[in-house]
Amino acid sequence: MAHRAPLIIADYSDDWPRQFAAERNRLLAALPTGFDVEHVGSTAVPDLAAKPIIDLMLGAASLSDIEQVLPLLQGLGYDYRPEHEVALPERRFLAWPMTRPRQFHLHAVEIGSPFWHDHLRFRDRLRADPELAQHYAQLKWALAKRHGDDRAAYTEVKSGFIRDVLAG
Repeated sequence: MAHRAPLIIADYSDDWPRQFAAERNRLLAALPTGFDVEHVGSTAVPDLAAKPIIDLMLGAASLSDIEQVLPLLQGLGYDYRPEHEVALPERRFLAWPMTRPRQFHLHAVEIGSPFWHDHLRFRDRLRADPELAQHYAQLKWALAKRHGDDRAAYTEVKSGFIRDVLAG
């Protein structure tokens, strides 16, 4: 599926953690017990440039638990995008609001899964190493400039950096 919206990378915003916290609280207030919400992606790393969309990782004991709350999440205004499961069958992807521009991307996965651990580990490595985070920011600026509106190419090259960080 082609996504042709322009890639926008923004300087870090001190408002991103507040936006995350407010949305996390809204989600946890609506969900049954047993769910967790983590701030992941570049907006979760202080001083890191990012696409200005907050990535939230919703965790549950199983994908079945997540699938049971999809109608609830849609009722909160999230757009469920099942077509993304072709590439990542272990994740349920939703975006808010229903129309662009999006403010939140919600990655719903099983707690303890490789997806869960890798996203937390990558975030924590960047938080712990400002030089590594700056290198990642420079890569993202260059990729956004080079690839314009080709998110697949942008993500492909970025994924190599992420794999290298996780392997280190």
